[in-house]
Amino acid sequence: MKGVASAPGAGTVLNALATHRGSAFAIDADTTATVDLDPSTEGVDGEIAAAPDGDTRLIERCVELVADRFGDGEGGTVRTDSEVPMAAGLKSSSAAANATILAALDALGVDVVDPTGAGELDDGETDPAAGEITAADACRIGVAAARDVGVTITGAFDDAAASMLGGVVVTDNDTDELLARETRQWDVLVWTPPERAYSADADVDRCGHITEMADLVEELALDGRYGKAMTVNGLAYSAALGFSTEPAVEAMPHAEGVSLSGTGPSVVAVGDSEDLAAVREQWAARDGSLLETTTRTEGARIQ
Repeated sequence: MKGVASAPGAGTVLNALATHRGSAFAIDADTTATVDLDPSTEGVDGEIAAAPDGDTRLIERCVELVADRFGDGEGGTVRTDSEVPMAAGLKSSSAAANATILAALDALGVDVVDPTGAGELDDGETDPAAGEITAADACRIGVAAARDVGVTITGAFDDAAASMLGGVVVTDNDTDELLARETRQWDVLVWTPPERAYSADADVDRCGHITEMADLVEELALDGRYGKAMTVNGLAYSAALGFSTEPAVEAMPHAEGVSLSGTGPSVVAVGDSEDLAAVREQWAARDGSLLETTTRTEGARIQ
């Protein structure tokens, strides 16, 4: 009973900390999960290839929830390999959870339907038949696992939905509802400084001071003005979370949008590769690393 699946990381349009409404877009950098289930085994052992001593509770809980819902509580192992840097604001936890969920479903022979979530936007809540599940509902299992183990504040349904479905999404993270999904063809440039930041450590009370700005970002996103939404979000959340706005200001003349991604520390810019070349030149002078990639219109997938 073996399954393998991958899921992309994502960048931020609207951080959900202030209002629990969020928006994110998938990027072309994957996390791959391999799940082996054994009916004779109790418990799940996890391994993160890039971090042998890393916290494996999330991926283990993902397997447990899938096995309880669609199997007979099988135990086993799960291993993740990732191109998405951890604790960098690029949704590494959501990517790991989604890849693990799909790999566990694959191991149990469960079909995943409605891969873009379009049915949810048309029909609201879904009621998958026995032996199959929609991609959006599979994503919700990972969100539940993240809440169970305490690696998220908002539930991160925005990040998880972008990773699972691909494209750009807007969500309500209180109700785990998909409000909008579109696709954008952008080149993406990410600057990640040497330090790391964990979502669970973010100052939620301070983020509450920028609620009006978050409401504005949501309006822009729901109007399809994702680039402007990103930039407003990035300036507001950088100030609230104590990050410099200088990288964003450097990018603004050249990028369609630029934002602090998640709770940082990465800054992500989107646009045309020729325009982003000027941003790359300035960001390359900073300590840290650069990632050049593109958006992804397709999300997580079983391999």
